[in-house]
Amino acid sequence: MGKISIIVPIYNAENYLRQCINSILEQTYSNLEIILVDDGAEDKSGEICDELEKTDDRIKVIHVENGGVSRARNIGLENATGEYIMFIDADDFYEKNSCEILYNTITQNDADFVVGNYINTTANGEKWEDPIFSQQSYDNFWLSVNDHKKSFYVMNSVVWNKIFKREFIEKNNFRFKDGMIAEDAIFSISCYFNSDKAYYTNEVVYNYRQNKDKTSITTTCSKEYFLKINETYQMLYSIFEKKHEMGFFRYYYARIAPHMLCRLIDTNSLKGREEEKEIIEKLSWFFALKKEYKIYITNKYLRKIINDIAETKKYRESLTDIQKERMYIPSRELYKEMPEY
Repeated sequence: MGKISIIVPIYNAENYLRQCINSILEQTYSNLEIILVDDGAEDKSGEICDELEKTDDRIKVIHVENGGVSRARNIGLENATGEYIMFIDADDFYEKNSCEILYNTITQNDADFVVGNYINTTANGEKWEDPIFSQQSYDNFWLSVNDHKKSFYVMNSVVWNKIFKREFIEKNNFRFKDGMIAEDAIFSISCYFNSDKAYYTNEVVYNYRQNKDKTSITTTCSKEYFLKINETYQMLYSIFEKKHEMGFFRYYYARIAPHMLCRLIDTNSLKGREEEKEIIEKLSWFFALKKEYKIYITNKYLRKIINDIAETKKYRESLTDIQKERMYIPSRELYKEMPEY
């Protein structure tokens, strides 16, 4: 039985942390190393970590100054000694046999990494009725960059529903990019393009908590957010381009562009027309890709707005016009057919 190192980046998660850690301690697979990285939490998370460390010698606590989730995960990787690596967010939780399922799948198939199914829960931890990936439509299979449908769909951009060979991570020197938004995406896509031995299991291995706090797009998507996500998208585009996988990129873009647009539409955190103009200018290259690569956006409302931005570059130089148009679009239609990203 190989050892699995489970890395838990923790920041102000006192309300959910015990459930998260207990879901690891109660695993049917016991050969675990549990690395809790307290990322300068300002609540009682650090105290809870120290308390739990005394109850089980598999737990290792590392306290650091706040540096963000990417840095916390990288610190976890540097301190991991297991042959396999898993990640979990401090406000989510595992199924009791999650580690056993993923360990058996990766070892039996000699894969570099394995993607598992997952299910959303309410803020109280009540599970939704169905998992994210239909177990009837998606059976177990090998992932392929040439498969733009099944593989694309289950190969989401997060790291927490996966298990990785540590040897594979170290061989390719994969690390999370400090200070970036959607850091999971860069890490996951880099793994995907550098392996021909990735596998998917349709068994549910992760519980992803929705509505974890009261923050929202309207208050969190500031100028800094859009500038950082723009850097992430530029890096992702570069990865696809260097790998000559622009056919795959078309599908990837069709998923992420609507989410970016909805954040632009619904934010009220940009300060005045100057910031609005700056953000539209910065992101105009991204929305112009729709036309360049003839990418089809299924939502007709979003498709129209993206076309307008791509064609005018500045969309009449203000988000105010976009937001006015948003007032006439029913919310149920705006977010229709948009898989979680």
